[in-house]
Amino acid sequence: MVTRREFMKGSLAAGVAAAAPFSPVQGANDDIRVAVAGINGQGRGLIGEFRDIAGVRVVALCDVDGNVLEREVKKFKGRNEKVEGYGDYRRMLEDKSIDVVAIATPDHWHVPLAAWSVVAGKDVYVEKPLSHTISEGRLLVDLARKHGRMVQHGTQSRSAEGLTEAVEYMRSGELGKIRMAKAINSQLRGPIGRVADSETPAGVNYDMWLGPAPKRPFNRNRYHYKWHWFWDYGTGDTGNDGVHQIDIARWGLGVELPKAVTCSGGQLFYDDDHQTPDTQVATFEYDDVYLMYEMRLWTPYPLEGHDNGNIFYGDKGTMSIGRRGWQVTFKDGKKGPGGGRDGKSHAENFIKAVRSRKAGDLSAGVEEGHYSAGLCHLANIAMRVGRRLRFDTKRERFIGDDQANGYLTKEYRKGYELPSL
Repeated sequence: MVTRREFMKGSLAAGVAAAAPFSPVQGANDDIRVAVAGINGQGRGLIGEFRDIAGVRVVALCDVDGNVLEREVKKFKGRNEKVEGYGDYRRMLEDKSIDVVAIATPDHWHVPLAAWSVVAGKDVYVEKPLSHTISEGRLLVDLARKHGRMVQHGTQSRSAEGLTEAVEYMRSGELGKIRMAKAINSQLRGPIGRVADSETPAGVNYDMWLGPAPKRPFNRNRYHYKWHWFWDYGTGDTGNDGVHQIDIARWGLGVELPKAVTCSGGQLFYDDDHQTPDTQVATFEYDDVYLMYEMRLWTPYPLEGHDNGNIFYGDKGTMSIGRRGWQVTFKDGKKGPGGGRDGKSHAENFIKAVRSRKAGDLSAGVEEGHYSAGLCHLANIAMRVGRRLRFDTKRERFIGDDQANGYLTKEYRKGYELPSL
C-alpha cells in the first residue's frame, strides 16, 4: 500500500498538507461544500439530495466519463450555479475548500476514493456497499478514526424513524426471543446478453475507470451499471440491493459479523455475460440466532409478501418490514403494532454529524457499513468456495481456510493503491 508520505509527494501534496485531520468545517458563510464523484446513476440523486439541504452547496462534480460530466455541469450552469467539473479525483481532492466527498462510483472505487478523501481531510458519504473486500472496509474504518472524519454509509433505511420504532419494539421483548431473521431480495432483472470487446468511447478515461482493477479491454457489458455483475468491479445483487435488507436484518437483531456462513448460488435464469449469480441463499450463524438471505432475480412476484423486505421470527410472532412500513403478526394470527417507514434524508443526517463532529450522530456510520457490506462479501466468498466457513470475528479472517482468506483482499493495480495507516 502507498504510504501517506508517498501520497503527499504526489499531485495532492499541496492540498492535503494544508488540510488538518481534525479541522472544523470550512466554507463561505459556514456553508458545507460538497463534491459528488460518480454522477451517472445514484450520484445524480445525491446531487439533488445535498442541494436541497439548507447551508449545503454542491460545488464540484467528478466523473471519468467526460460526456456524463459535461451533461451534469451544464445543468448547474442552466441554473446559474457555479460548479467545478473534474475528470480526475486527484485534482478534486486538491481543492482545500471542499468539505465533503459523496461517492457513487462502481464498488471497486468506493474505498480507494473514500480512503484518499479521508486522508485529504474530507468527510465522506459513500454509497452501498461500503467496500469491495472485507480488508479494505476495515482499513476505511481505521482511517476514519485516525483522521477524525465523518463517514456515512448509504443504507438509507437507518435514517427512517418508522423503522427505528420497529427495531425498538422488537428489542422490547414483546415478540419474545427473536430466533431468526430473513432478508429478502426478490425481483426480475433482465439479462444483459453477450457483447464483444470494443474501442473505448470518446471522452472516457477508461484507465481511471478501471482504477485498481485488472487491465482489460473495454466492454459495454462491463461499463455503465452492468459493471455490477462482474467480480472485478461489483458484488452482484447481494451487494447492490440485498445489502439494504441484510443491513435491516442485522440492525434488528443487533449483531455484527457472524461466526460461520454458508451460501449456495448460481445462474438459473441468465445465460449471458453475467459472472455474479441470479440466485443465492445464505445463512449467517450467530451464537443464538440465524440471519438468512434469499435472492432471486427472475421473480416478478413477492416472497412472503415482499420483493425487498425482511421477516423477523420470534417466539410470540413475526415482524414484517417492507417498502411501506412494518407490521407485527402474533402467532394466533392477530395483528399487532405497525407503522410506516417515515424516512428522513440520509444526507441530512450525515450533514448533522459533519457539523457536530460527533460520529454518534451518524445513523449509518462507517463501522456499521463495514459489517453490512461484510456480510455480503462473506456470502459471496462462501458461495465461490462452495462450503461452510467459520469466521474469526476479532481478526476478521476465516478459520483454517487459505482459499477463502484469499478473497478477503485483492491486488491493486500500480498507481491505484490504497493509503496506509
